[in-house]
Amino acid sequence: MKIRSVASQLLLALCLIPFAGATEFVETAPKPYVPVEGQAGKDVVWVPTPSVLVEKMLDMASVTPQDLVVDLGSGDGRNVIAAAKRGARALGVEYNPDLVELSKRAAAQEGVADKATFVHGDMFEADISQATVLALFLLPENLKRLAPKFLDLRPGARIVANHFGIEGWEADETGRADGECGAWCTALLYIVPAKVAGTWRLPEGELTLEQSYQKLSGTLSSDGTSASITNGRLRGEEIRFMVGSAEYVGRVQGDMMFGADGTWNAVRVAPGPQ
Repeated sequence: MKIRSVASQLLLALCLIPFAGATEFVETAPKPYVPVEGQAGKDVVWVPTPSVLVEKMLDMASVTPQDLVVDLGSGDGRNVIAAAKRGARALGVEYNPDLVELSKRAAAQEGVADKATFVHGDMFEADISQATVLALFLLPENLKRLAPKFLDLRPGARIVANHFGIEGWEADETGRADGECGAWCTALLYIVPAKVAGTWRLPEGELTLEQSYQKLSGTLSSDGTSASITNGRLRGEEIRFMVGSAEYVGRVQGDMMFGADGTWNAVRVAPGPQ
């Protein structure tokens, strides 16, 4: 009996040896990536837009299922996902690959992975030409650098920005979110204007227009006299200005303008600086 007992104890000890050292080889699963507010990025630090302001921005941009919404520097994807929940196609461009993967997982969890797309890329190199809405939270220097690309968007495209405005471009609308938004409660809406600078021929004379974003100045010349235009403004393709007491309201389509009441039209005969 004693010999058997010793053998049993030896066998048990041998069986326990691998388990005793097994903990040395156990690999712990990597922790899920969690961004930290204020973390540095390539061009901006990451600060999330409060949810109430995201919704306010999309409301101001009148986002519909017909839109393509693009967010440059999309962070954790919240603007894109919120737009996709409204039925829009939405694209986020983000330089941090961890944030891109985080956004993809969040879109899947929210059930909008078929409408919300995220790509790893540089926002300054991104092709935004097909966007109808840009939903952005960028610094003024970023917006200034991107402004030429903004102005090449289709007239009527909407740009809605968190807090920071585009230098030199007066917002068409300013809104404020209700609810918990801390320091980030203001949204700015810009409507991309048609490009109308140049010389236009009207039945009553020659119209010369100068343009600064959506604001217009210029003169209408006829029979050797000229009059300055006033209250000149564009909202997408919609144009309006006054010459004396006469108000001109119409729509721009490339190098043609058509009066809303059908009483006037114009053809551009020489382009100006855009």
